[in-house]
Amino acid sequence: MDAKKWKFGILLFVFTLITSTMNAQNNSDFNTRQQSLIKISSLTATGNLMRLKAELNEGLDNGLTVNEIKEALVQLYAYCGFPRSLNAINTFKTVLDERKANGLQDEEGRKIMVENNPPDKYEQGRKVLEALSGVPQSKPAPGFGEFAPRIDTFLKEHLFADIFASDVLSFQQRELVTIAALASIEGLESQLQSHISMGKNTGIKEEQLLLAAHLIENTVGSKKANIFRDTIHKASSK
Repeated sequence: MDAKKWKFGILLFVFTLITSTMNAQNNSDFNTRQQSLIKISSLTATGNLMRLKAELNEGLDNGLTVNEIKEALVQLYAYCGFPRSLNAINTFKTVLDERKANGLQDEEGRKIMVENNPPDKYEQGRKVLEALSGVPQSKPAPGFGEFAPRIDTFLKEHLFADIFASDVLSFQQRELVTIAALASIEGLESQLQSHISMGKNTGIKEEQLLLAAHLIENTVGSKKANIFRDTIHKASSK
């Protein structure tokens, strides 16, 4: 094979690989890893530890890494509180200990970043939120940020800077985690609608959100799933 044919063959292979990857990403269904992430987040938010234990096992079997699940459970403290997050983390530790005792070796995954020391952490978080929302973010945030500046600082510097700085989960995965948690908790439709819009900005499609609502129906029931569906439609009509 001459050099020109060899180069053409390589270019054709790369083009085919890119095309197949794009087609996979554009599929209207979530893969099993994404579905597990949604169910784990929902059950963490509601504190159903018995079902969470089963879903953690299934998530690992579906290919989620240990650190991906850890990151999701850590992030969730910002949306459902330390008690729910810590309970889920302790449940996950028990799951891993049991699996190890049974001879199962789970993939650790990408290393979790612990330190985040930019020159201006608030600005880092503000830029992340701008990228997610597609809307300019003033300093402080209007309304709650002006009324309670410390919570605005925590939101920007810790959640959207410290937590989101770790690349163990993509922004799209992090929005899936957040949406699943907010959809599972009573009375958070306003925040849910905002994060549905952010999720769409990361590439999540409406068909996928409706599938997520179906998964939420299985984890927390039809009432919250129907509210989730209504919120999806409201976000789409804006």
